[in-house]
Amino acid sequence: MAITFYSYPKCGTCRKAKKWLDQQEVSYEEIHLIDSPPSKEELETLHKKSGLELKKFFNTSGVKYRELGLKDKLPEMSDDEKLELLASDGKLIKRPLTTDGENVTVGFKEPEFEEKWLG
Repeated sequence: MAITFYSYPKCGTCRKAKKWLDQQEVSYEEIHLIDSPPSKEELETLHKKSGLELKKFFNTSGVKYRELGLKDKLPEMSDDEKLELLASDGKLIKRPLTTDGENVTVGFKEPEFEEKWLG
């Protein structure tokens, strides 16, 4: 199973997740989330496969999220608008974003990684 690991090298959570994947000898392709964010279409697919609400894909602790006042705006936005926004700026996406085309994890929680990526 080919795993795609969208991360940001300066992100501590991404580094922890990457270290975990390396320790478990899980192979993955790393993509710089800020330089090459997933397209709107890719995000839509990941959202559907994840079973999560779209809000979970937002980096709610990020500076950009606060600057744009998204806490108040998101509830009013359509999914299409949210996906457009996420695709426009990798800093808005919660990281790391990990997928093998079927499974998707957003952020890093060790039990979730064990379940999805060691299965």
